[in-house]
Amino acid sequence: MDERHDSPHQTQPRRHLIRYFRDNLTIVIGLVLIWRGIWYILDGIDIFFFGGHHGLSAIAGVIIGLLILYLPDRDLKEIQKL
Repeated sequence: MDERHDSPHQTQPRRHLIRYFRDNLTIVIGLVLIWRGIWYILDGIDIFFFGGHHGLSAIAGVIIGLLILYLPDRDLKEIQKL
């Protein structure tokens, strides 16, 4: 009889690995669904405010993004991290 397959030492790491991938996959799927929803909301804002003109929407997005990064600390150090 082959005892390697019945050893609890072999099944514990495997269970841990399966649980690890399951948990991380769940987190990734949740984040993707959140970003998908945000993307659709922003597309709706683009159509509502800019009539679907993506150039104007992009410029407005860059300006708003810079303001969001600038206003709390009155600097743009966060951009240096990119």
